[in-house]
Amino acid sequence: MAALAGRGLRVASAKVGPDFIDPGFHSVATGRPGRSLDAWLSGDELLAPLAAAAGHGSDVLVIEGVMGLFDGSAQPGCDGSTAAVARLLDAPVVLVVDASAMSGSVAALVHGYRDLDRRVRFAGVILNQVGSEGHAVLLREALAPLGVPVLGALLHDDAMAWRERHLGLVPVAERPGEVRAAIDRVAARIASGCDLEALMAAARAAPPQTVGVLPQARNVGRARVALAAGPAFTFTYPENLALLEQAGAELLPFDPLNDPSLPDRCDALYAGGGFPEVYAHALGDNRSLLGRVRERLRSGLVTWAECGGLLWLCRSLDGVEMIGAIDAEAQMTEGLTIGYRTAVAQKSTPLGPAGTALRGHEFHRSSVEPAGDALELSSRFGTATAGFASPRLFASYLHQHLAAAPALAERFVARAAGAAG
Repeated sequence: MAALAGRGLRVASAKVGPDFIDPGFHSVATGRPGRSLDAWLSGDELLAPLAAAAGHGSDVLVIEGVMGLFDGSAQPGCDGSTAAVARLLDAPVVLVVDASAMSGSVAALVHGYRDLDRRVRFAGVILNQVGSEGHAVLLREALAPLGVPVLGALLHDDAMAWRERHLGLVPVAERPGEVRAAIDRVAARIASGCDLEALMAAARAAPPQTVGVLPQARNVGRARVALAAGPAFTFTYPENLALLEQAGAELLPFDPLNDPSLPDRCDALYAGGGFPEVYAHALGDNRSLLGRVRERLRSGLVTWAECGGLLWLCRSLDGVEMIGAIDAEAQMTEGLTIGYRTAVAQKSTPLGPAGTALRGHEFHRSSVEPAGDALELSSRFGTATAGFASPRLFASYLHQHLAAAPALAERFVARAAGAAG
């Protein structure tokens, strides 16, 4: 993305799956918000409109896949894999192959990926983690009989690695200057090691499509919504924010690490996900903000918190005092909780009455005790109850992408506007 942008192209981006972190890197490379294309969260029918919205006004839309090409959602009736999204969009696929431990075997691997599903528009291969120029020659020779274009070869270089921790890459918001410099270095390496003209030719070969429009939220009233932001709270879908604004919300970002109070005259609070566990002590040290938020929630501030926001609302996080609006303790664990969920609200919440159906994704290495009883959660592997709710508060681990459910944004804003009135 950055290499193409460096050539003066207007580059847009998207990521297959429910990711928050990678789109942050995309935004640095492109100068535009990174979008998500998740078949299970939004439905197949919205993938093309979401892709069109992501690419609007650009010269090229680059979509990063998720896991392996054919690894899907594991949900009944929903493939959700990169291959499935590529088929639906009729978009060409460039396969990036870790070639570090193979030579002739690369042909068998690429042959399998190309031929497993011939409906996928297979544009070529980029060889990654190549040991030397001689190694690159062997790999190209092995692939020649397949007739698969080799669009680039990138030599292994430890300087190209980026920091990871318990949920993936370290987010952009924590070290934006370092990220910009690192992306510039990678862009230079891509520009010298890949055939950008051939990549653009593959993109231009994608046939045009006529797509529908994305569902919009109705304006249901005016409400000032405080939006938790800053390094500790970076997991929020741009589409959710756009739908809240369509519904009548004025979004007021604030940084829970540094700001002493909520934005003036706010009617509601939206605290998405992120890494509050990394900043627990700094969040706990902001006693002024914790006290003011605690008071506002006790007086009925309309609130929606998901994952990281849930932890912030608990009594404590890893023993550090937090807001205490939820009578529960949060702590980090060794185990990873990840997967898609369907949910049914057991109580009235700002997103709707009891019985409201929700769909979302969980991705965390923490637990909350007690877990709560606001939602009946279902996955392929069982059911559980979790989450906390009242008519003015909804807090759970569930990340929701509202593109397919703008009514949830309308209800939240309507509840906040009603409280304001």
